[in-house]
Amino acid sequence: MALPVPELWNNFYHSKYFSTRSCLEKNGLEQCQRDWYPSDIQVEQEGGDIIVTFNLAPPNLGINHYFSWCYGGGMRNYTTIKASPTGNKTHHSYRLLSLKSGTNYSCEIAADVVDAIRKTFTFQVIQTEQELSSFATDSFLLALLLVVLIVSAIIFLGCMVIISKKKLKRRKREMSVATDVFKHHDGKRELEDQSLVLLTRPRPPQLLICYSNVDGPAHVRAVMLLAAFMQQHMATQVSLDLWEGLSLTEEGTMSWLCKRLQECDFVLVICSHGLLQQIGGATQGARECWEGDTSLVAVSLIGEELALAKSKGQDLSKYMTAIFEYSKETEVPGALGLATHYTLMRDLPLLFSQLHRVALQSPGQSLQVEHISEEGYHKLPAGAALQWAIYEAGLEWGRGGLE
Repeated sequence: MALPVPELWNNFYHSKYFSTRSCLEKNGLEQCQRDWYPSDIQVEQEGGDIIVTFNLAPPNLGINHYFSWCYGGGMRNYTTIKASPTGNKTHHSYRLLSLKSGTNYSCEIAADVVDAIRKTFTFQVIQTEQELSSFATDSFLLALLLVVLIVSAIIFLGCMVIISKKKLKRRKREMSVATDVFKHHDGKRELEDQSLVLLTRPRPPQLLICYSNVDGPAHVRAVMLLAAFMQQHMATQVSLDLWEGLSLTEEGTMSWLCKRLQECDFVLVICSHGLLQQIGGATQGARECWEGDTSLVAVSLIGEELALAKSKGQDLSKYMTAIFEYSKETEVPGALGLATHYTLMRDLPLLFSQLHRVALQSPGQSLQVEHISEEGYHKLPAGAALQWAIYEAGLEWGRGGLE
């Protein structure tokens, strides 16, 4: 049986030292492919792009491909990089595209090998002048568009308001017309009595118009057109010497005048400056003053009739005096002071009321005759001619006729 022979104690154990240093620590960065990374990185901005320049790996490592990851603005940008074998042997540049201005980016660059160490760098994309001007232009256009939209909205709202108001006015007008129709039917019975006055009269009232022809042809024309208007639109039968030349020749001036004064229901004397002067200067004898003009005789006879009727307490409404707007109130002869006085065409409704004996105002109602007013008479052809004649007569006497 063999027995172990003990050895010398000093040779029984052997010591050996181990090291945990990496390839990078032992051999340096240029000798270790996995541990190499770009140590020199430069970033430049050209327009809206970023140019990154980094140092290449030593040729002995055999690294020709690299990659880059960039993060910023919620987006990721991956770029593959291939170094040109015929280009720069120490550095390489690549361009980062489609970056957002004013955004901070964090990037990593490394060799395209397994477990390669990545180098991190950061940069910010600065806005260029072109982008700033474009942004300013866009802002201006946006503001202009906003203003146009606001103005358009205001115009649209204004049009809608106007249309709504017009519709409301039309509805109110329709309601007003309907109300007027009801009122017309309700008040028809009330107006029946006054309507019967005009409808049941056997004949229209007869009116004699007296005037002075010494005031000139313009004044005579105004009187003639007044007579035509009253006969045509005021339901009145007018007697005027200008229209009855044959009767004047057959009967004679005095006989014709006295007959008409007796037959006519009303007598209207048109007072004027010439008539007043003629009355005041009648010193040459009655025959010479009356020749060719019946106004002096008419004033004298009417004055006597007024005085007689006044003394007997009789009605004086048969006799009336009137002046046109270019005459004065003081030109009415004193002998006719008891007669009803009117200023034409202002008092045209009152004249119509007296001729037809119709009250214009009564409790709860008002009577208006179409076109028989100062504002409406000239809307008729005869009224327009009368208005122009009054205007010309006023110019002739220089006393400011109608404007």
